[in-house]
Amino acid sequence: MANHKSALKRIRQTEKRTERNRFYRTRLKNIVKAVRSAIDEGDKEKATAAMTVANRQIHKFVSKGILKKETAARKVSRLQKAVNSL
Repeated sequence: MANHKSALKRIRQTEKRTERNRFYRTRLKNIVKAVRSAIDEGDKEKATAAMTVANRQIHKFVSKGILKKETAARKVSRLQKAVNSL
């Protein structure tokens, strides 16, 4: 266990950030899963609607620092490509 005041603060900050990041990572997985399931069902309208939500949310995660810009672009691009193939 840390003894310094600053080390204790860093531990508290790390726990907060870890919890926040876990929430966003789970949210991201659920968003992508919604698009993938709509694609698997072959429902073009549902997939397009889910893709709109996914695009907005994924880029919002970039502004929050959860994802890197290139990672978000790659995810959106691959999802959009799959939606367009319907």
